[in-house]
Amino acid sequence: MRLLLVEDDPDLSQDIARRLTQAGYAVDCAYDGVSAYDLGSVEPYDAVVLDLGLPRRPGLEVLKAWRADGRRMAVLILTARDAWHEKVDGFKAGADDYLGKPFHIEELLARLDALIRRAHGSAGGVPLNTGGLRLDEARQRAELPDGRAVELTGTEFRLLRYFMLHSGRVLSKDRLTEHVYAFDADKDSNVLEVYVNRLRHKLGRGVIETRRGQGYVFTGVIDDRPSA
Repeated sequence: MRLLLVEDDPDLSQDIARRLTQAGYAVDCAYDGVSAYDLGSVEPYDAVVLDLGLPRRPGLEVLKAWRADGRRMAVLILTARDAWHEKVDGFKAGADDYLGKPFHIEELLARLDALIRRAHGSAGGVPLNTGGLRLDEARQRAELPDGRAVELTGTEFRLLRYFMLHSGRVLSKDRLTEHVYAFDADKDSNVLEVYVNRLRHKLGRGVIETRRGQGYVFTGVIDDRPSA
């Protein structure tokens, strides 16, 4: 999952970004409203954490502009402005959730997970499970039907989570790279193929099918025994 974090306090932004990355997200950062609007208008983010008190362009104005442009990514407002009428203004502008400062990072992570799950038609708080393959998001590992746990790298975890949220759908290489990697990461399609093959090696060859000229389909079907 790929996020845009919009926070003008560099230290706070760095702390939040670090925790989001540890939780398995690819994170891009913007520090003012103009940069936030530009990134959110062209990059396919799964969610945005948006402060309101931004330099150059207010966060509420940025949100209204995104919605007017038809941008539908989930937006969680993160701000010290927690008066009830300001929350109402945020929801009317198109916010999906609202978290006041100060806050606990665990609550932010829980709210983001719920927003993203809801956007993909999956119930929050329920582990992703396809064909008996279960994703343990807290430990960032997969659990096979026979109960064995499979450790995942950060990129493998992000890729598998995106696959499982879109189980049965054809996903192009471009779409996968856009949602698995941050803006400044190496997005070479050959690198993506390496990680797809790593998941097959760990989980079973049949768990991800290749559709020539189209991309990949996550089946969740483990039709052979993964390597130890």
